[in-house]
Amino acid sequence: MPTLRRNLSPFAATCTRAALLLLLAATPLAGQSGGTIRGTVVDAFGTALPDVPVTATGPGVDAAALTDAEGAFEFTGVAPGDFTLTASLFGYATRVIPVTVRAGAVETLQIVLHPFFQIAPLSVVADEPTVFARNFVAEPMMRQQSSITAVTSVIDNLPGVSVQEGDAYAFDDWSSNVVMRGFQLTSNEAQIGTTIDGFPNGTSDYWGGAKANRFIDPMNLGGVEVSQGTADIASRSVEALGGTLNFLTVDPAEEASRTASVTLGENEGERFAARVETGSLFGGTTRAWVAAIRQEATDWMEGSARNEREHVAAKIVSSHGSLDLTGYLSHDDIHEDVYQRLYSDADFRADPRWDRLIGHWPGVPYLNQFYRPGWQTRRKNTLAYVKADWSVSELVFLSAGVYRHHNWGRGDWLPPLIVDVVDDGAGPESELAGRAPVRGGSQLGVIHFVDGNGVAVGPVPGCTSSYIFNYYGSGGPEVDPACHPGATAVQSYRHSHYGKNRLGATIDGEWSALFGGGRGSVLRAGLWYEDSRRDLGRDWHRILDPAINFKWDEQAYWHQYEWDFPQDIIKWYVDETLYFGPFELAGGVRQYLVSVSREDQFGVDRTLDVDSDSKLLFSGGVTYETPVEGLDLFVGYAENFRAIASNLLEVPGRSLDRLEPETASNIDVGVQYSGERVALSATLYSIDFDNRIFYLGPQTSAGPNYLIPGGGAYFNAGGIETSGIELAATVALSGRTSLYTALTLNDSKYLGTDDPLVDASQGIVAGTDVTGVPPQLWVVSLDRDGPLGGGLSAKYTAARRVSLTADWQTDAYWAVDAYVSFRSEALSALFRSTEFSIVANNLLDTPYLSAITENAAWLGAPRTISMTATVSF
Repeated sequence: MPTLRRNLSPFAATCTRAALLLLLAATPLAGQSGGTIRGTVVDAFGTALPDVPVTATGPGVDAAALTDAEGAFEFTGVAPGDFTLTASLFGYATRVIPVTVRAGAVETLQIVLHPFFQIAPLSVVADEPTVFARNFVAEPMMRQQSSITAVTSVIDNLPGVSVQEGDAYAFDDWSSNVVMRGFQLTSNEAQIGTTIDGFPNGTSDYWGGAKANRFIDPMNLGGVEVSQGTADIASRSVEALGGTLNFLTVDPAEEASRTASVTLGENEGERFAARVETGSLFGGTTRAWVAAIRQEATDWMEGSARNEREHVAAKIVSSHGSLDLTGYLSHDDIHEDVYQRLYSDADFRADPRWDRLIGHWPGVPYLNQFYRPGWQTRRKNTLAYVKADWSVSELVFLSAGVYRHHNWGRGDWLPPLIVDVVDDGAGPESELAGRAPVRGGSQLGVIHFVDGNGVAVGPVPGCTSSYIFNYYGSGGPEVDPACHPGATAVQSYRHSHYGKNRLGATIDGEWSALFGGGRGSVLRAGLWYEDSRRDLGRDWHRILDPAINFKWDEQAYWHQYEWDFPQDIIKWYVDETLYFGPFELAGGVRQYLVSVSREDQFGVDRTLDVDSDSKLLFSGGVTYETPVEGLDLFVGYAENFRAIASNLLEVPGRSLDRLEPETASNIDVGVQYSGERVALSATLYSIDFDNRIFYLGPQTSAGPNYLIPGGGAYFNAGGIETSGIELAATVALSGRTSLYTALTLNDSKYLGTDDPLVDASQGIVAGTDVTGVPPQLWVVSLDRDGPLGGGLSAKYTAARRVSLTADWQTDAYWAVDAYVSFRSEALSALFRSTEFSIVANNLLDTPYLSAITENAAWLGAPRTISMTATVSF
């Protein structure tokens, strides 16, 4: 979706011209003996662009002008010397042009501004010689989302991509999914790689991972490279089985500025954000920005959730001849009260606006467990990296970087019981006595009620419970206070602790060779090393008085487990692209050497080590630049990889002896056309993934076939077979209006294991649709840029399979988003620009099921409206 020409309103233009005239009058350029700079600013079609700010900078001079209705500008009385002209207009790439002024002479020039947008499903260029389908997020996609959102939300309208979230503000990672060509990024499945400016995010799983929204705020987002189906050979991710998402931070600006914004939205949504751009420092070699954001909201159901987020970040870029240095630092701190899944179609039909959690404290443990503020997550995430890019010569380029990442989190839940971990005989239960916590061990039973002496008691014989409000089956008399006359109910607050510390380094090299006659080659090679340690623990606290409130004993009564998972990663790759006239031939090989282990901090379970080395993974392809200008054809092949995840080591006793890392092979065949006002793309793809990891317990009927050890075992068998087509088109209808559409037809099926007993144990029927994956996606978006802009997008999502164990399909639905914005530039010498925007997500208030995982689905958010005011000065 291109962002095309935009003009100021007459009032704004008049105010801007007046401010500029006052500025020019107060600061003359030079004496009367100077020269003149005169020119026009036009677009790529030669059309004059009015109201374009143009600056002239040079020794002791910093002047500004605004183009008139004919796109003309002029600086008079300019002292002789070398100057730099800068023309910048929202929606266009900034142009910087050098000019030399001579005394008494008139220097005439034309500045051409090109729209700043990319619609390129294919990119095979000298500095990135890789063949695969790739798309870039355009600016209108960002404007269609509320400012109180996550960076993952902006990719939803790209072909082949479906983003599902629990609310319009994307506060809850638990209910956020990304689906791409049959592969998924969910609370318990990570099959899509994520990188931040090319640096690894350290996995995206819910338990110890961190998605991109914990590293980058939308305010600081420079773009997203979405590689559907195939990971770039240089991508640094160990879970890129189905492609990669590379989130880019925005680079610091050349000019100093300050930007502040305030967002107010439904469900008590609030956001306050500010960013300071330093502009050029130290003689123009360095520039930086610093940003701070705070946002909060409650849930959209009964308004009991407490969702708060604070985010600070900074980036610096420093250029020293052939050496460019870049540094980035971000810290994110969030408190989430989550949404819960529905486990049947009947629950959705009964009430599509309620996930069955509640906003009040009932005072009965069996009902207290559904108290939404008790289902909370707290996360802190810090990333820092430094990168050096060195142009050794015109033909040799080196890049090296180091990064440090720390992630901490805690997930809470309210089990309606106390775990009995100490054999107290007939005496009082020591778990309720406030003693030092028990470390390790296993449960002896559960306690629901105690008598006046603190001794566990059961229900009155023959008592029947009336409680049926639950997800997990009937509670029974064991949880009903009416079946325990005179007894006191007890309850736990369970904390799951998880974190990760990573230290890594990367180095990449590139060598170009020119053979003449339109021939040449580019050779790339790189190395990635990372040392990380993931920690996972769980402790149980007693609720002090479950009949009254949600307060718990800060001292745990049981530390259930405490594990560390050290992991080492080494990756190397070599890739070469050959150029022969209109043809480009790319080929490469890479390999991952991964080892992961588990260390029991209580010394109960033995240390477990697993190697997750890949075989040699090959990729290659051909592109052909046809005689038709702007028309390219391509075909590519790649083998993708996902390492054995550390969470497979969490359950002691399970065998991993037969386990191998997962791999998938991907083939893309496509065509792309890019003209002056039209951009088209079509990609056919086919993916084979036939060594999926799954678990078999020792009690399954399939067990004897595999000689399963006593604790069960993991195996590679079956998988997913995917094929489809992605179509996309962007049309510039006028100078300001664009139409974008994307259609995806996807067929993702489960592969059987060739053993019906194994398939039955997994609930898999070969040939059935993969759960959570839509077979059709269709997006239509109309956007208009300008002082008064706006857009309307509609996305169709076909019916999706929810459960492997039941015949449950979601309804197909349309989600409509809309936005309106008013923008103006240079209203005064103080304010550079102002903007006011309104965004409505799910404009038609359509009920639907959103994210799907583990045979259950979350509810989609209702219509949500937010307003943002932004000022730059």
